[in-house]
Amino acid sequence: MQAKHPQDSVCIMTDVVLPGETNPLNNLFGGELLARMDRAASIAAGRHAGRVVVTASVNHVAFNRAIPLGSVVTIEAKVSRTFNSSMETFIDVWTEDRISGERKKANEAIYTFVAVDEHGSPVKVPAIEPQTELEHQRFAAALRRKQLSLVLAGKMNPHDATELKALFI
Repeated sequence: MQAKHPQDSVCIMTDVVLPGETNPLNNLFGGELLARMDRAASIAAGRHAGRVVVTASVNHVAFNRAIPLGSVVTIEAKVSRTFNSSMETFIDVWTEDRISGERKKANEAIYTFVAVDEHGSPVKVPAIEPQTELEHQRFAAALRRKQLSLVLAGKMNPHDATELKALFI
């Protein structure tokens, strides 16, 4: 199986925030944003795997900036690291002022997907080869997050989490 680059999986979705998608403060509902991020990340993971993918976990979500009614929202997702059958997908959310065109980063998230066959059983996915500095940073951080998750779940001895230990030594 030939390795792929993160850029090969990129999914960019752009939409506008409508009144029915907002809370009483006229900002995009968090759940609506989560659904949009899940769709974009699913497409990115599916592109990488060349398979059907299912959401395994939402590892991190940061709602850093409210997204007001009428904003143009762009969600950019791409696979940051692969393991055996799972893929970590990093999502950046941008808002754009419809008048000035000014673009600001609003949120980010990290989702994990698993590639499955027609019976829903996990299947191996291609490795990923980061190219840019940001892709290398996200690639390295993904292994630390994976190790932390395994340690917290009791599936890895903390002494074996070499990438995590390197942060503290």
